[in-house]
Amino acid sequence: MRHEYAADLGLTEADLAGDWHAQFDRWFADAVAAGLPEPNAMVVGTADAQGRPSGRTVLLKGYDPEGFVFYTNYGSRKGAEALANPYASLVFPWFAMQRQVVVAGRVEPVGRAETQAYFASRPRGSQLGAWASTQSRPVTGRAELDEAYRAVAQRFADVEEIPAPPHWGGLRVRPESVEFWQGRASRLHDRLVFRRVDGDWAIERLAP
Repeated sequence: MRHEYAADLGLTEADLAGDWHAQFDRWFADAVAAGLPEPNAMVVGTADAQGRPSGRTVLLKGYDPEGFVFYTNYGSRKGAEALANPYASLVFPWFAMQRQVVVAGRVEPVGRAETQAYFASRPRGSQLGAWASTQSRPVTGRAELDEAYRAVAQRFADVEEIPAPPHWGGLRVRPESVEFWQGRASRLHDRLVFRRVDGDWAIERLAP
């Protein structure tokens, strides 16, 4: 199963954009142009108050110089952990391009207006699903979930604009470090990191 990375690829300090956001913009655009399936998929790592970690794949729904945003039920495992221990890691696994981006930073809820604006853009079925699902909690079976969905659909049958549930919303990861990883031959990968130091951003190269 060993795969040798291309010898002619690389990432040098001279290749980098002036800030992490511009560099991420470049690589994200490359991933979209390459036709990767769900290039906005990312692995989110959180930990509970005792430091026990968990991870899962979610979809990035927005990013800007302030950070990376995804949406969830705040009562879910990731939501509860992120609010109790407000730090997270994100990994964008663009392996088909021999690249990954690794983010670490502080987590904070996005404003309610921002949450509602995004919720309004979702398909109606997804809106109903957010109301119906008690995410991460045990259910007796699929029938219980389907019945909850039917009940919610009936509740909002005459409502044109469904509001975002009070227990559901956005989380923003404000990066303290953003690593750009480019695979290289002989496992001598390039790892360049934008790291926040005393309010400014420094660039470091890490050994592979």
